[in-house]
Amino acid sequence: MGIFSKKTSKSSNADTTSLRSTNSRKESSASSVKSPLSNQLPNSNGSFSLNTAVIPETSLPKPPDPSLDPAAYLRSIYAVRERCRIVMQKAKENRLTHFTVDPEKFDDTAKFVVSIIKRDYAPEYSSIPPHGRWQHFDVGGRPRINQLMASWGSAVDAQERARRLIDLFLVSVLLDAGAGTKWQYKSKETGRIYRRSEGLAVASLEMFKAGVFSSDSTEPCQVDGAGLKRLTVEVLAKGLQVTEHNPLTGLDGRAGLLIRLGDALNNQELFGVDARPGNMLDYLLSHSTTRANSVPIVTIPTLWSVVMDGLSSIWPASRTQVDGMPLGDAWPCSSMPASPPAEPWESIVPFHKLTQWLTYSLMAPMTKLLNIHFAGVELLTGLPEYRNGGLLIDIGLLTLKPADARRGLDAYHANAKSTGQDAMEVVPLFMPDDDVVVEWRAVTIGFLDALLVRVNDMLGLAGNERLSLAQMLEAGTWKGGRELAEVSRPNTKQPPIMILSDGTIF
Repeated sequence: MGIFSKKTSKSSNADTTSLRSTNSRKESSASSVKSPLSNQLPNSNGSFSLNTAVIPETSLPKPPDPSLDPAAYLRSIYAVRERCRIVMQKAKENRLTHFTVDPEKFDDTAKFVVSIIKRDYAPEYSSIPPHGRWQHFDVGGRPRINQLMASWGSAVDAQERARRLIDLFLVSVLLDAGAGTKWQYKSKETGRIYRRSEGLAVASLEMFKAGVFSSDSTEPCQVDGAGLKRLTVEVLAKGLQVTEHNPLTGLDGRAGLLIRLGDALNNQELFGVDARPGNMLDYLLSHSTTRANSVPIVTIPTLWSVVMDGLSSIWPASRTQVDGMPLGDAWPCSSMPASPPAEPWESIVPFHKLTQWLTYSLMAPMTKLLNIHFAGVELLTGLPEYRNGGLLIDIGLLTLKPADARRGLDAYHANAKSTGQDAMEVVPLFMPDDDVVVEWRAVTIGFLDALLVRVNDMLGLAGNERLSLAQMLEAGTWKGGRELAEVSRPNTKQPPIMILSDGTIF
């Protein structure tokens, strides 16, 4: 019965697994925490192993006070889990607006995730890498990132290597919204065909090596503002091999993100005079909150502010705003406090999925190449996207209510008719801002926290051996959600709910 009847493990971190309904602000005082990565350092081959070095506790900044600055609060990493807990409480009580919850399926979900993890990693669970873009580049077992770095030679030092990988990873993640069911990419280097996230990773890597994102013809392997501002939809379409017969969902939206990124990189404090994403490394290492010990310690809120504030201008301005401030990936949700809320911001649930995906991904090159430790990793949540969320639906833990299912199916057929898409393996279709999607994403975050506790218990892991959330995402829920989609819908491999994406979220 999982969270519906079992007590949570006493060894779990209360900040990351508590499912209380209250929207408590007790966490607002500064806290001292240790990152789950404090006992892991990279081996020469890029994998992680246990390290006995003790990382000193590091105080994290207070979250913004929503009563004083609601926009800053909703843009913070602290708000994501806190706001989703309110929706999750309704899930525990089976009072969601759009989904029914079958509590009997919670342990079935955990058992399935455990089976995937055991199949691929038992008994070396400590070898599971944190969820991030690096693994997508190495699809098929080819160490493309290590090969890329080897091609630079010994004249390129570790810091510049990290800057270049940050350049690459940032652009690649921004291209990594859902690709749709038809798009594929044929590698120019191997001739092999890749799809979805891995296809976008390989495509972005080959474009990076070809200098598509650089304004310096003598140094193709970098991303800079001038290079991005000369991008066009046509250039991106060519690089991603998009044609009438190989369509990519949201191509215009992806191109717009990268072009606007070119302007955002003009922030010299964060990105230097040459307007490169990789220069955030120098900003982070020199920041007043960074501690210089045996290894540098950077706080997650500091990295978060670079990614959230430094890139805020790239997101579509038409999204949710509070006091004239765009919030990014944050949306009103009917499952929040009863309408009308005491304050307008109280109806909003923030997710910041791509910002979190960026944060998870950018940590990897800095950790692997420079031994940088990140304090406060436990503030990050599971990613509220269709693989993790699809897992919950395909197993039967969540079921879309009949009226919403009919509405979504009607939308699917209407979209198929207007686009000429084959009505194959039909599933409900919604816009990203639909209340169904917002509620689904909120409970996805809540259930991922709950699954982490149950999965660790089922694996018999305790103390420092327990999987982090990022490891469970990598080895279990994301992979499991994809595999269930492939079995349930073998022709399209699409999720159980489709999102009509603009290429900038989900």
